[in-house]
Amino acid sequence: MLLIRGHGGGTDLTGTLFERGEKAPEFKGAPDEDAPYVWICDEFYAVETGGSVQMVDGEEVRVAFESPMPRGFETKDQAVAAAKDHIRTQFARIGVPERDVEIEVIKADE
Repeated sequence: MLLIRGHGGGTDLTGTLFERGEKAPEFKGAPDEDAPYVWICDEFYAVETGGSVQMVDGEEVRVAFESPMPRGFETKDQAVAAAKDHIRTQFARIGVPERDVEIEVIKADE
């Protein structure tokens, strides 16, 4: 299992990449269990009212969360690339430029 974490705007976001042979969580909308790599991470966007308040670059941003959209991949490289793109997209949705997002890949302790 890999944790893929993005840092930017004074906050961070971490998703989980389940690797070949690991059992990803089963729930409605989960990808086909035959996918060797499964990426799961929160999805969110900025809203004018409601949502949860997050501090981003020292300013309050209201954030609404969507249900995580798990995705299956055939190769590890595809999965990691898609995970990094997903994280950059989430930060962009709350106003953090891609150039300001640092991403790290961490092997999770079993």
